[in-house]
Amino acid sequence: MCIVNEQEFNELKNNGNLVVDFFADWCGPCKMLGPIMEKVAEEYPDVTFVKVNVDDEQDLAVSYGVMSIPSVFFLKDGEVVDQFLGLQQENSIKDKLNKAYR
Repeated sequence: MCIVNEQEFNELKNNGNLVVDFFADWCGPCKMLGPIMEKVAEEYPDVTFVKVNVDDEQDLAVSYGVMSIPSVFFLKDGEVVDQFLGLQQENSIKDKLNKAYR
C-alpha cells in the first residue's frame, strides 16, 4: 500500500475498485491497522489499496468527512460504497470487501 497525495488520489479514484485508508503517523490504531490492510491487499489483486495521511492532505480528509482515524473508504468508480471507522479485524475487512466488490 502506498501513500498518495490528493492529486494521485484523484487520478485513481474513478478507475475501478479503490480502498482508501485515512491515517496519521501518530495514531496508534492506524499503526495496528496498517499490517492488517497490507495482508488483505495481497488477497485482492483487483482492488487498489492506498493510504492518505490526514496531516499532509487535510483538504482531502475534510472532503470525505474524516473526523476520526483510521477511517477506511471503499470506492467503486469514484463512489463510496462502504466505509468503516477504527481498528477492524481481517475477517471483518474481507467481508466488507466481498460485499463492496464481488
